[in-house]
Amino acid sequence: MDDLLRLVVSELRGMWRRRWIGLGVAWLVGVLGGVVLWRVPDRYEALARVYVDTQSVLKPLMQGLTVQPNVDQQVTMLSRSLISRPNVSRLIEMAGLDYQGTSKEDYVEDLMRRLQLQVANVGSGNQDNNNIYTLTFRDSDPVKAKRAIDSLAKIFVESSRGQSRQDSVDAKAFIEDQIKAYEKKLEEAENRLKDFRLRYVGLPDVGRDLTGSINDASNRLSEARLQLREAENARDSLKRQLTGEDAVLSSPGSVVPEIDARIDALKRNLDTLMQRFTEQHPDVVGAKRVLAQLEEQRRQDLLAQQRAPARKSITSENANPVYQELKVSLARADANVATMQTRVAEYETRYRQLKDSARVMPEIQAELAKLNRDYEVNKKNYESLVARRESAQISNEMGVADGVAEFRLVEPPRVSSTPVAPNRKFLLPLVLLASLGAGVLASLWANKMSPVFFDGRALREVTGLPVLGGVSYRDTAAGARGERFKFLGFLSGITGLVAAYGAGMALLILAAARSV
Repeated sequence: MDDLLRLVVSELRGMWRRRWIGLGVAWLVGVLGGVVLWRVPDRYEALARVYVDTQSVLKPLMQGLTVQPNVDQQVTMLSRSLISRPNVSRLIEMAGLDYQGTSKEDYVEDLMRRLQLQVANVGSGNQDNNNIYTLTFRDSDPVKAKRAIDSLAKIFVESSRGQSRQDSVDAKAFIEDQIKAYEKKLEEAENRLKDFRLRYVGLPDVGRDLTGSINDASNRLSEARLQLREAENARDSLKRQLTGEDAVLSSPGSVVPEIDARIDALKRNLDTLMQRFTEQHPDVVGAKRVLAQLEEQRRQDLLAQQRAPARKSITSENANPVYQELKVSLARADANVATMQTRVAEYETRYRQLKDSARVMPEIQAELAKLNRDYEVNKKNYESLVARRESAQISNEMGVADGVAEFRLVEPPRVSSTPVAPNRKFLLPLVLLASLGAGVLASLWANKMSPVFFDGRALREVTGLPVLGGVSYRDTAAGARGERFKFLGFLSGITGLVAAYGAGMALLILAAARSV
């Protein structure tokens, strides 16, 4: 501890011997610092505050009808991209700023560094504070600073509207292109379906279950065959009964009245069928065919009677009524058999067609399923795009009416009446302390460069040589007075430096008071 204290005292005594060098350096640094601080141009700050209201009244009303973008994210992106080269170049033209000999690129870089946009920290715990943006700009010319911040606020407000409209236009154009592409795909799919149906127009409905259709046709064919057998059995029974009856009771007669009776019965049956079915129905077609056969047979019998003069005739007096009734019933049975035969033939034809189609139907169904699948997918996408186009149109109209958000200028651009930089009241004492510190360091450096030893022990420690002895020095009265004058001169130099800075501080305070 004693060694450390002795070393410190030795250093201080050496610095005191070099105090004039330190005083000179202190005055030099003080004067230069004061001049530089005084010559730094004043900076005036222009400020504006913009409130962004992202809670639009239209949002809940248009829920589900329009695309709801992330407005907070859009505003954040706008704020981050506000201070960009294109916007700053536009600001220079709007505010009429002059480069003053520098290039435009350098001036733009300088403005980008000085322009600031930040979220205003008005208070804590309030979500709306995050939507208050503060725009600031500092310049030596207060009028120029105000024009610059006014132009920046206008660009900030206008950029949101332009960006919203441009996004809507781009989205709508993209959707229109996709709709046209899907319209073309739908037309091609519809043409393929049309060609497919024309190619297989004679086949059964390929959209139904083929196995079910075959089973249905088989059941109908079996039922028709059963009905045909029943009708044939009934007809055969009537023929057997007719064989045991005589046509006349007492005298012979003609067979033409029998055919007429059958024709009349068949015509009545045909009238009944026409009331229930169309002319293409198998029962109607069969009845007409039997009627034509009976009429031809009647015509042949009439010709035969005319050629046989001695033939007996059947009159109403000698006709057997049982025989006549059996003839009528037989005619009806023949007509029913013919109808059943036609129906069986039709069902057999349909059944054969379905059996033939069963060999190629799986491939046809697979092709149709593929065509329908492509068509349904394209149709679904097309309808979805059309709905999105309408939603984009409404969103565009909503964006034009409401914008990305509502921008309100809560604090118009204004410029400070007094300079905000440099803060000379704060920097001037720092410069004084720096000058005094520079003087101390200069004295210490000078002592290190040319050290002085005040006792033999320090000299022995530094040189490593033995010290044989020492010679003491006693100052005279004149020397003592000279030392006192030197001390007063050094103290005056320090006091003068501090007084000069004190006067500068007083001038700053007085100037600030006058400006207010």
